[in-house]
Amino acid sequence: MSASTLTLTPRERLVVALDVPTAKEAMAMADRLSGRVGMLKVGLELFCAEGPAFVKALQERVPVFLDLKLHDIPTTVRRAMEAVLKLDPRLINVHAQGGPAMLEAAAEATRAHKAAGGRTELLAVTVLTSLDREALAALGHAAKPEDLALAYAKLAQQAGCSGVVCSAWEASAIREACGEAFYRLTPGIRPSGAATQDQARVMTPAQALKQGSTWLVVGRPITHAADPAAAAEAIVAEMA
Repeated sequence: MSASTLTLTPRERLVVALDVPTAKEAMAMADRLSGRVGMLKVGLELFCAEGPAFVKALQERVPVFLDLKLHDIPTTVRRAMEAVLKLDPRLINVHAQGGPAMLEAAAEATRAHKAAGGRTELLAVTVLTSLDREALAALGHAAKPEDLALAYAKLAQQAGCSGVVCSAWEASAIREACGEAFYRLTPGIRPSGAATQDQARVMTPAQALKQGSTWLVVGRPITHAADPAAAAEAIVAEMA
């Protein structure tokens, strides 16, 4: 995949969150979606349940975004990164809130992996899409979600990350501040007419692309659909 986000097709931009509890269900979903989506997202629940061998097997079907959101002291994050980078996922992420030294440690591990022939790009999570201003205020943040996300994006870029995980509502400002080549992966994407579920800040696929999203993460509207492949094709069409 080129560093230029302009070369990505709508299909390559679609990332499907595997909201299933077991490897058996995940593999069945991967078989249904292979060739129809750009990546599959494996989160903490599935990774903790099924482990690294499962991710390796899954990647034989579809590239994986390993959504672990690592957040710890720099040495621990570097060592954890070195362990999971052996799986060579397409994307991996850490929490920007871990601070400059932690982000730099993760970036160093990723650079070493790529120098050895790996393909993984490192993203930093800015503000979770489940958090709105009221929730941030309860955590002691006076800033608006979009201002905090932009600050974290600038920090992540300075530390050597390839991009961020952010709400589509922040993608445009982050693109403007950090440049087109700095990736913006946006969860909280819901097709027209779909329920928002537990996301506070959502957007349709077409709106998100217009706002500057590089990759769009869609979960239940595809994985819980009667025909996941058809649901994925409909979203690709909506993006196009």
